[in-house]
Amino acid sequence: MSQLNHSEVSPDKSPLYHLGYVSTEAVKFSEEGLVALLSEARNANADRDVTGLLLYREGSFYQVLEGSESAVKATFRDIEGDPRHKEVRILFDGETDAREFADWTMGFLNLDEVDVGTLSGYSDFMTRDA
Repeated sequence: MSQLNHSEVSPDKSPLYHLGYVSTEAVKFSEEGLVALLSEARNANADRDVTGLLLYREGSFYQVLEGSESAVKATFRDIEGDPRHKEVRILFDGETDAREFADWTMGFLNLDEVDVGTLSGYSDFMTRDA
């Protein structure tokens, strides 16, 4: 996989694009299910030169995708159509100056076993009522 390492354009010379969303699991994920999901995401993202981050906590997902606009939107369409989650809401999308997760086809952190209140920059946005 080619990596941009904070380049301003994607390999096809289009501007760099990012999208962040949240969703809720449709059925409780087992640890094995999360590992399988992450493996699928990493493979698909490597094929599309998409990088990003996936956070999971108490049945909620937060994900950031970055790459060319066409690759990010194609990846997001796949995600929207995945029956394993629901209530998919875009938080932000648009052009960006640099990849934040250039070295990760999909970084992952399961926050269920973490005392998130102790994390630097903690926000309760994933557990707040809308």
